[in-house]
Amino acid sequence: MSEAVSNNDLDHDDPERYLSPGVNIDSDHPEVIAFAKKTVGDATDHMELAEKLYYAVRDGIKYDPYATTDIAINPKASYCLSRGRGFCILKSALMAAASRCLGIPARVGYADVRNHLSSKRLQELLETDLYIYHGYVELYLEGKWVKMTPVFDLPLCEKFKVLPLDFDGRNDSIFHPNNAEGKRHMEYVNEHGTFFDVPAEMIVEEFTKLYPNVMNETDLQGDFAAEAAAES
Repeated sequence: MSEAVSNNDLDHDDPERYLSPGVNIDSDHPEVIAFAKKTVGDATDHMELAEKLYYAVRDGIKYDPYATTDIAINPKASYCLSRGRGFCILKSALMAAASRCLGIPARVGYADVRNHLSSKRLQELLETDLYIYHGYVELYLEGKWVKMTPVFDLPLCEKFKVLPLDFDGRNDSIFHPNNAEGKRHMEYVNEHGTFFDVPAEMIVEEFTKLYPNVMNETDLQGDFAAEAAAES
Protein backbone atom coordinates (compact mmCIF):
# COMPACT_ATOMS: atom_id res chain seq x y z
CA MET A 1 0.00 0.00 0.00
CA SER A 2 1.73 3.19 -1.14
CA GLU A 3 -1.00 5.48 -2.41
CA ALA A 4 -0.56 9.20 -2.17
CA VAL A 5 -2.86 11.31 -0.05
CA SER A 6 -4.54 14.20 -1.83
CA ASN A 7 -3.38 17.57 -0.52
CA ASN A 8 -7.04 18.52 -0.10
CA ASP A 9 -7.62 15.59 2.25
CA LEU A 10 -4.48 15.81 4.39
CA ASP A 11 -6.08 17.29 7.48
CA HIS A 12 -9.08 14.94 7.28
CA ASP A 13 -7.22 11.70 6.66
CA ASP A 14 -7.60 9.24 9.57
CA PRO A 15 -4.33 9.25 11.55
CA GLU A 16 -5.00 5.74 12.89
CA ARG A 17 -4.25 4.20 9.50
CA TYR A 18 -0.67 5.44 9.85
CA LEU A 19 0.05 3.20 12.82
CA SER A 20 0.15 -0.01 10.78
CA PRO A 21 3.38 -1.43 9.31
CA GLY A 22 4.07 -0.94 5.62
CA VAL A 23 6.17 -3.09 3.33
CA ASN A 24 9.04 -0.59 3.38
CA ILE A 25 8.10 1.31 6.52
CA ASP A 26 8.47 -1.97 8.38
CA SER A 27 7.59 -0.81 11.88
CA ASP A 28 7.03 -4.44 12.90
CA HIS A 29 10.68 -5.36 12.31
CA PRO A 30 12.37 -6.47 15.57
CA GLU A 31 15.44 -4.29 15.05
CA VAL A 32 13.36 -1.20 14.34
CA ILE A 33 11.29 -1.82 17.47
CA ALA A 34 14.44 -2.36 19.56
CA PHE A 35 16.01 0.83 18.14
CA ALA A 36 12.91 2.88 18.94
CA LYS A 37 12.55 1.54 22.48
CA LYS A 38 16.23 1.98 23.27
CA THR A 39 16.18 5.53 21.93
CA VAL A 40 13.27 6.78 24.01
CA GLY A 41 13.97 4.89 27.22
CA ASP A 42 11.24 5.42 29.81
CA ALA A 43 9.65 8.38 28.01
CA THR A 44 5.92 8.05 27.28
CA ASP A 45 4.78 11.50 26.12
CA HIS A 46 4.43 11.56 22.33
CA MET A 47 6.17 14.93 22.03
CA GLU A 48 9.17 13.68 23.94
CA LEU A 49 9.20 10.38 22.02
CA ALA A 50 9.14 12.21 18.70
CA GLU A 51 11.94 14.56 19.69
CA LYS A 52 14.19 11.75 20.91
CA LEU A 53 13.60 9.71 17.76
CA TYR A 54 14.21 12.73 15.54
CA TYR A 55 17.69 13.43 16.85
CA ALA A 56 18.58 9.74 16.94
CA VAL A 57 17.77 9.39 13.24
CA ARG A 58 19.15 12.78 12.23
CA ASP A 59 22.52 12.35 13.91
CA GLY A 60 22.78 8.61 14.55
CA ILE A 61 22.19 7.57 10.94
CA LYS A 62 24.79 9.14 8.68
CA TYR A 63 23.46 11.08 5.69
CA ASP A 64 24.95 9.61 2.53
CA PRO A 65 23.75 10.71 -0.92
CA TYR A 66 25.88 7.96 -2.46
CA ALA A 67 23.45 5.50 -0.87
CA THR A 68 20.78 6.61 -3.34
CA THR A 69 20.91 3.24 -5.08
CA ASP A 70 19.70 1.63 -1.84
CA ILE A 71 16.19 2.60 -2.95
CA ALA A 72 16.54 -0.04 -5.68
CA ILE A 73 18.49 -2.56 -3.57
CA ASN A 74 16.42 -2.55 -0.40
CA PRO A 75 14.05 0.36 0.38
CA LYS A 76 13.10 -0.86 3.85
CA ALA A 77 13.54 1.22 6.99
CA SER A 78 15.17 -1.75 8.71
CA TYR A 79 17.83 -1.90 5.99
CA CYS A 80 18.71 1.75 6.53
CA LEU A 81 19.01 1.06 10.25
CA SER A 82 21.27 -1.95 9.70
CA ARG A 83 23.55 0.08 7.42
CA GLY A 84 23.76 3.01 9.81
CA ARG A 85 23.56 5.39 6.87
CA GLY A 86 21.14 6.45 4.20
CA PHE A 87 19.84 9.27 2.08
CA CYS A 88 16.72 11.34 2.73
CA ILE A 89 14.13 8.80 1.56
CA LEU A 90 15.36 5.92 3.70
CA LYS A 91 16.18 8.05 6.75
CA SER A 92 12.63 9.38 6.60
CA ALA A 93 11.28 5.84 6.26
CA LEU A 94 13.18 4.84 9.39
CA MET A 95 11.84 7.82 11.31
CA ALA A 96 8.30 6.94 10.27
CA ALA A 97 8.74 3.26 11.15
CA ALA A 98 10.20 4.00 14.59
CA SER A 99 7.38 6.45 15.31
CA ARG A 100 4.65 4.00 14.33
CA CYS A 101 5.95 1.23 16.53
CA LEU A 102 5.73 3.62 19.48
CA GLY A 103 2.14 4.53 18.70
CA ILE A 104 2.71 7.82 16.85
CA PRO A 105 0.93 8.05 13.46
CA ALA A 106 3.53 8.75 10.79
CA ARG A 107 3.62 9.11 7.03
CA VAL A 108 6.28 10.05 4.50
CA GLY A 109 6.16 12.93 2.03
CA TYR A 110 8.18 13.97 -0.98
CA ALA A 111 9.10 17.22 -2.67
CA ASP A 112 11.40 18.22 -5.49
CA VAL A 113 14.05 20.64 -4.25
CA ARG A 114 16.77 22.64 -5.88
CA ASN A 115 19.88 22.22 -3.80
CA HIS A 116 22.30 25.10 -4.03
CA LEU A 117 24.97 23.36 -1.95
CA SER A 118 26.59 20.13 -3.08
CA SER A 119 29.99 18.61 -3.72
CA LYS A 120 31.55 18.88 -7.16
CA ARG A 121 31.60 15.10 -7.56
CA LEU A 122 27.92 14.73 -6.70
CA GLN A 123 26.99 17.53 -9.10
CA GLU A 124 28.93 15.86 -11.88
CA LEU A 125 27.21 12.54 -11.25
CA LEU A 126 23.72 13.99 -11.11
CA GLU A 127 24.27 16.58 -13.86
CA THR A 128 21.70 18.79 -12.15
CA ASP A 129 21.03 20.61 -8.88
CA LEU A 130 17.44 19.35 -8.86
CA TYR A 131 16.78 16.63 -6.29
CA ILE A 132 13.46 14.94 -6.96
CA TYR A 133 11.48 13.10 -4.29
CA HIS A 134 13.38 14.61 -1.40
CA GLY A 135 11.98 12.74 1.60
CA TYR A 136 10.50 14.13 4.79
CA VAL A 137 8.15 12.86 7.51
CA GLU A 138 4.84 13.98 8.97
CA LEU A 139 3.87 12.94 12.52
CA TYR A 140 0.43 13.36 14.04
CA LEU A 141 1.01 15.17 17.32
CA GLU A 142 -1.48 17.04 19.51
CA GLY A 143 -4.21 16.77 16.90
CA LYS A 144 -2.30 17.94 13.83
CA TRP A 145 0.26 16.77 11.28
CA VAL A 146 3.73 18.24 11.78
CA LYS A 147 6.54 18.06 9.22
CA MET A 148 10.09 17.07 10.11
CA THR A 149 13.27 16.49 8.10
CA PRO A 150 15.64 14.11 9.96
CA VAL A 151 18.14 14.08 7.12
CA PHE A 152 21.36 16.12 7.39
CA ASP A 153 23.33 15.03 10.47
CA LEU A 154 24.94 17.70 12.64
CA PRO A 155 28.60 17.01 11.65
CA LEU A 156 27.66 17.31 7.97
CA CYS A 157 25.79 20.56 8.58
CA GLU A 158 28.86 21.99 10.25
CA LYS A 159 31.09 21.03 7.32
CA PHE A 160 28.68 22.54 4.79
CA LYS A 161 27.97 25.55 7.02
CA VAL A 162 24.28 24.68 6.87
CA LEU A 163 21.99 25.49 9.78
CA PRO A 164 20.95 22.19 11.40
CA LEU A 165 17.22 21.57 11.55
CA ASP A 166 15.78 21.15 15.03
CA PHE A 167 12.38 19.72 15.92
CA ASP A 168 10.10 20.69 18.80
CA GLY A 169 7.04 18.62 17.89
CA ARG A 170 4.83 21.64 17.29
CA ASN A 171 6.36 23.50 14.36
CA ASP A 172 7.22 22.26 10.88
CA SER A 173 10.92 21.55 10.47
CA ILE A 174 11.89 21.89 6.81
CA PHE A 175 15.05 23.08 5.12
CA HIS A 176 16.09 26.69 5.56
CA PRO A 177 16.22 28.69 2.32
CA ASN A 178 19.67 30.04 3.29
CA ASN A 179 22.72 28.59 4.99
CA ALA A 180 24.51 29.90 8.08
CA GLU A 181 26.33 32.50 5.94
CA GLY A 182 23.15 33.75 4.29
CA LYS A 183 23.85 32.03 0.98
CA ARG A 184 21.07 30.32 -0.98
CA HIS A 185 20.70 26.73 0.18
CA MET A 186 17.44 25.00 -0.64
CA GLU A 187 14.41 25.80 -2.74
CA TYR A 188 11.26 23.68 -2.76
CA VAL A 189 9.95 23.61 -6.31
CA ASN A 190 7.29 20.86 -6.38
CA GLU A 191 5.29 18.83 -3.86
CA HIS A 192 4.31 15.18 -4.43
CA GLY A 193 2.16 14.82 -1.32
CA THR A 194 2.32 12.23 1.44
CA PHE A 195 2.25 8.44 1.34
CA PHE A 196 1.44 5.57 3.67
CA ASP A 197 4.54 3.68 2.50
CA VAL A 198 7.65 4.39 0.43
CA PRO A 199 6.60 4.16 -3.26
CA ALA A 200 9.95 2.62 -4.15
CA GLU A 201 9.17 1.39 -7.66
CA MET A 202 7.86 4.78 -8.74
CA ILE A 203 10.86 6.60 -7.26
CA VAL A 204 13.36 4.19 -8.84
CA GLU A 205 11.73 4.76 -12.22
CA GLU A 206 11.95 8.53 -11.89
CA PHE A 207 15.50 8.43 -10.50
CA THR A 208 16.65 6.25 -13.38
CA LYS A 209 15.31 8.76 -15.88
CA LEU A 210 16.90 11.80 -14.27
CA TYR A 211 20.04 10.32 -12.67
CA PRO A 212 21.25 7.52 -14.99
CA ASN A 213 24.90 8.01 -13.95
CA VAL A 214 23.92 7.21 -10.36
CA MET A 215 21.28 4.53 -10.79
CA ASN A 216 23.30 2.55 -13.34
CA GLU A 217 26.32 2.42 -11.02
CA THR A 218 26.49 -0.95 -9.26
CA ASP A 219 29.02 0.04 -6.59
CA LEU A 220 28.62 3.76 -6.01
CA GLN A 221 30.71 4.97 -3.09
CA GLY A 222 31.93 8.28 -1.78
CA ASP A 223 32.64 10.32 1.34
CA PHE A 224 30.25 13.24 1.14
CA ALA A 225 31.39 14.74 4.43
CA ALA A 226 35.04 14.70 3.32
CA GLU A 227 34.08 16.31 0.02
CA ALA A 228 32.20 19.04 1.88
CA ALA A 229 35.15 19.68 4.19
CA ALA A 230 37.61 19.85 1.30
CA GLU A 231 35.51 22.33 -0.64
CA SER A 232 34.41 24.62 2.19
